[in-house]
Formats: sequence, C-alpha cells, structure tokens
Amino acid sequence: MTSTTLFGPLYGAARVDRTLDDAAWIRALLEVEVALSRAAAGHGVVPPAHAEVIAAAAEDLKIDVDELGAAAVEGGNPVIPLVRLLRSATGGDVAKAVHPGATSQDVMDTALVLLVRRASEVVLEDLRAAADAAARLAAAHRDTPMIARTLGQQALPSTFGLVAAGWCAGLDRARVRLRAVVDVLPVQFGGAAGTLAALHPHGPAVADSLADALGLARQGVPWHTERTRVGELAGALGVAAGACAKPATDVVLLAGTELGEVSEAAPGDSSSMPHKRNPIAAVTARASARRAPGLVATLLAAMDHEHQRAAGPWHAEWQTLTDLLRATGGAASRLRVCLEGLAVHPDAMARNLALTSPAEAPHHAGELVDRVLEAR
Repeated sequence: MTSTTLFGPLYGAARVDRTLDDAAWIRALLEVEVALSRAAAGHGVVPPAHAEVIAAAAEDLKIDVDELGAAAVEGGNPVIPLVRLLRSATGGDVAKAVHPGATSQDVMDTALVLLVRRASEVVLEDLRAAADAAARLAAAHRDTPMIARTLGQQALPSTFGLVAAGWCAGLDRARVRLRAVVDVLPVQFGGAAGTLAALHPHGPAVADSLADALGLARQGVPWHTERTRVGELAGALGVAAGACAKPATDVVLLAGTELGEVSEAAPGDSSSMPHKRNPIAAVTARASARRAPGLVATLLAAMDHEHQRAAGPWHAEWQTLTDLLRATGGAASRLRVCLEGLAVHPDAMARNLALTSPAEAPHHAGELVDRVLEAR
C-alpha cells in the first residue's frame, strides 16, 4: 500500500505518510551517519572536528531523490551512493571519517528504526484517541439496552455500553503492546560481518554511544540476520489493525438501514443514490486494516535471513514495513474519526430489542463496563 496524494487521505494515512516519505528516509539516513561519526569521535576513532564538518555537510547536502534511487540499484540499497555523496561533500581526510566501521545494513536498519519510532507516535496517538472515544461511549451508554447478536442473529439483551467497552479494551490492549515493542527497538551496528572488527577495540562502545545519541535502545549484539524484533513489530502492528477493524465492522453493521442503531457524524453520500448515508470512516478503517495481514505475512516469511547478511529477505522489509505502518496508521486514524463523532440511537436499539427480548438491562453489563473503564 504505497500511499499517494489521491488515496492517502481517503485511507487515513496522510499523517503517517509524512513520517515515511522519501525526504524522511533521507533525513534519517543522514542523521544516522552524522551520529555515527560523532559517536566514533567520542571514542577517539575519528577527530571530533571531522565529525562536525560531516554534520555541517549533511545539513547542506542537496540530494535528488530520483538520482539517489537510480544509483541505489547497483549496490542494492541507497546507503552506498549516499555515503559517496557525503564523502564527496567533505573531501580530503574528513571523508575518511564518514561511515566509520559501518556496513550499509547498519545505517538502513537504524534509519528504519528511527522512522518506525516516529510513525508509531502518530499511530499510537490515534489508537489512544479511538480508545478514549470508545470509553466515552461506554460510559455514556453504560445502561442503554440493546440486543446482542451472535452468528448474525438476535441473541439476548446487552447494553451498548458493554459493546463499546469491548472496543475500548481491544484498542487499549493493542496500543500497549505496540508501545512496548516500539520502545525497545535498538540501534543496529555490526560492521561488515557483524563482528565490529573494523573498530576494534572500540566497536561495542561506539555502538552504545550511537544508540544513546539517537535515543534508541542499545543492541546487545548486532541483529543483522536475527529478525525477531521485526517479526514482533509486524505482529503488534497487525494486531493493532485488527483491533481497529473490529469496531469499524460493528459500526458498518449497526449503521445499516434495517438496524439504524448508530450513525457517523459526517456520513458519506452516494453518486447515484441521494438517500444513502454511508459510514465512510468505518468503511475506510476496515479497508486499511484489511491490507495489514498480507504485509505481516510477508515480514514473517522474510525472517529467514541466511548466514550474516540476507540476500533478498532484508531488502523485502523496507517497503513492506513502511506500508504496514501506513495500513495500521490509516485504520487507526479513520476509526478515530468514526468513533469521535458516532451518534447512538437508543430508540432504534429499543425497537430492535423488542423483536425478541424484554427491554431490560442484563445482569452484570454495567459492572463489566465499569471494570474496563477502571482498568484504564
């Protein structure tokens, strides 16, 4: 799901896109290179003055994205031509202080972690807001009776507050898990074969200083081909997308003409049927979430990185992971719009409840709502 200006806003990915576009990638790659030179300078590997020249050159570097992309083809990643540009911009002895002891994967992986951290802040904010909106609905309709439905049929009495509390609990659970995974994503720094040999005896210390400078977790050991963190991130993003899809699906069903129990604040119209009031925010939340499982599967399938540098599985991660962030971010963003403006229609709920059940609040429903809200 590579976003565009035409479809990005529709799928809710516009804010996430700004943290993942080409310009964001280049900024992150340069940020890693600058931080690496400074970290190396801090341990006497390169002169501190050279590191500052590199920082200034990176700030002033003018990069044509199309040219960088074309140049990346030869070596299989954009770090190689970017390092050439940065060395050319500094020149002389300073050029030797660019990219000290690193391999391309160190810079790509660390830049990707930076982008994930930044994009995730947007996703987490929208997940929190959607959960907050669900919590408000749960509190406001703690005792609003409605019919529960199982296997598509009317079942027993429930309350809309309990339904909304279930949405809230799922969104909170997914948000907490995603936050936990993102917060421990580490720096990547192992050098050509993951041994840090080029910076001996300072390699591990430089790696830790690089992590600290970028605000990332320390790595322990390089993880060039040990991709459990990427798998965990993929899973957490996929679960978050699924947590968004659940309430969005319920809203689509509950907003149907025959039920009419909820409606969105700004329902979408139809090009041919003026009577339609489509729950478009919920519809597009579902659309974004539907993209996530395939992207998760691709990342999990790409975890079998061979030996000390993967030939293909690593390269498959970059766009797939950023597209997964867009999909999950879009689902969260559109669900937030849906729930923050959701109108509830108790009269319709009572009418539908009367078809098969007495209009009475079920035992324990309010207590269960309270438990969810108190646990927040």
